[in-house]
Amino acid sequence: MSEQSAGEKTFAPTQKRKQDATKKGDVLRSKELGTAIAVFAGGAWLIAAGPALLDGMETVARTSFRFDRAALEHFTPGTIFLGAIEAILPHILFLGLTVLFATAASQLIIGDGRFLASNLKPKGSRINPLSGLKRMFGTQGLIELGKGLLKVILLGGIAWWWGTRHLTALLGLGRGELTVQLSAAWDATISLLLMLALGLAIIAMIDWPIQFVRRMNRLKMTHQEMRDETKQTEGSPEKRAAQRQRQREIARGGVSKAMEEAQFLLTNPSHFAVALTYDPELAPAPVVLAKGRDEKALAMRELAAERGLPVLEYPALARSVYFTTRESQVIREELYVAVAALIAFVFSLKRGEHPPRPGVEVPVSLRFDAQGRSTGG
Repeated sequence: MSEQSAGEKTFAPTQKRKQDATKKGDVLRSKELGTAIAVFAGGAWLIAAGPALLDGMETVARTSFRFDRAALEHFTPGTIFLGAIEAILPHILFLGLTVLFATAASQLIIGDGRFLASNLKPKGSRINPLSGLKRMFGTQGLIELGKGLLKVILLGGIAWWWGTRHLTALLGLGRGELTVQLSAAWDATISLLLMLALGLAIIAMIDWPIQFVRRMNRLKMTHQEMRDETKQTEGSPEKRAAQRQRQREIARGGVSKAMEEAQFLLTNPSHFAVALTYDPELAPAPVVLAKGRDEKALAMRELAAERGLPVLEYPALARSVYFTTRESQVIREELYVAVAALIAFVFSLKRGEHPPRPGVEVPVSLRFDAQGRSTGG
């Protein structure tokens, strides 16, 4: 039972898992979103730059269907064809580039902004009949079938509704002046494109969450995979222990001299450490010789143990001194009474006495948590 549970993919994918999948080409995709954006971009281009294309089409129509004596005597279809290309082709190419850019940009945005050339390489699984049958009759096939039916129903309904309102006008084309007829056909085409784009946008809003959920489910991790990734990210226990040891060695080198002059060490009990001394001939108040947290604090405790220095665990006072006093500076005046009690206690220990552990009171305004936030209210 435990083996089965360990093999179940029940954990949400980590950021590293998603990044690794992206590098391998597994990115979020939505063909429906790309199609909707492409149609919208094409419709917007037709609205903005359509008049120029319409003028070119009118010029081509007039040139191609106008015949006079000179045209018959000097018939040059190549010239007419080149004129048509020159008038229309640049607009068509620009429209194609606009649609291509909009489609690519939409997929890059939802696909973590990454272009993967590896996706262009041929893959045997794409032409494998068994893989194709699995896609057709599996969950993916059912989803695609549902989207296909939705497209037919929705887009077919939009086209029917549009046709009932424009069919009469379209059937009457060809009976009037050329410019008017082209403008009417153009407006009708743009209105149909925009309405179909709206329908595609509705389908895309349904498809995108589906693709997102499917990808998250596909990237889910087992408990073993989570453990393996943690080990890979943080390293083995031996490696982490070695890193901590190196950090402590570096910290010991940085505080070794200060610890030789310290009279005692104030701790919290292990996350913070402050080395203090008091010499009235050098300073009017106790001085912080060194301070550190985590690995540096541990190194300071090790040095204190080697030198036989008293290690006093007063969490609130240690944090207060740590966050209010810099190294080589005297402590805050509000902490004089509390630190003086500890100094008297340390001097008693050096005289061979065994006094009771002193109680100290830290001013409310100088109390902090482990992150340095005031807890004094």
